[in-house]
Amino acid sequence: MKLGKVIGRVVSTRKLACYEGLKLLLVQPVDQALADSGPALVAWDTVHAGEGDLVFFESGKEAAQANPNGWFNPGDAAILGVVDAVNREDAK
Repeated sequence: MKLGKVIGRVVSTRKLACYEGLKLLLVQPVDQALADSGPALVAWDTVHAGEGDLVFFESGKEAAQANPNGWFNPGDAAILGVVDAVNREDAK
């Protein structure tokens, strides 16, 4: 799993049936220090996340399996949880 921050919504009036009823969010991946790490991506939301939330997400075939409309879909990223806190042992 990876950490990311929700930075926006993606609106699509036409999409595959496997995405009907799913909220699409723009997620900025972050590293363990919560700094941006890589380009933003689109992920569907399974946990009712919102803009500004720190989330954990999965990509690849594991993400496709999280689609409530069926696992056989071309999805590449799914938000699986909202992070309440990050505790690092090396943090000062």
